[in-house]
Amino acid sequence: MSDLTPTQDRPGLHVSKPSPSAPATATAVCHCGATATATGDNQVRALVEGYTANHGPAHTKQGR
Repeated sequence: MSDLTPTQDRPGLHVSKPSPSAPATATAVCHCGATATATGDNQVRALVEGYTANHGPAHTKQGR
């Protein structure tokens, strides 16, 4: 399996939770240059909501 961590060349969002007792982790990179990381279920949830609302898919909606 290839590395799924987003980069400037491959922007996106990657979330991992290896087991129910482990904290979730996330990395986000947007094509606009914004980056973010989070550790812990609540922080990861906030990162995903913020990325979805303000980056990634949100950028394509603004152009319509």
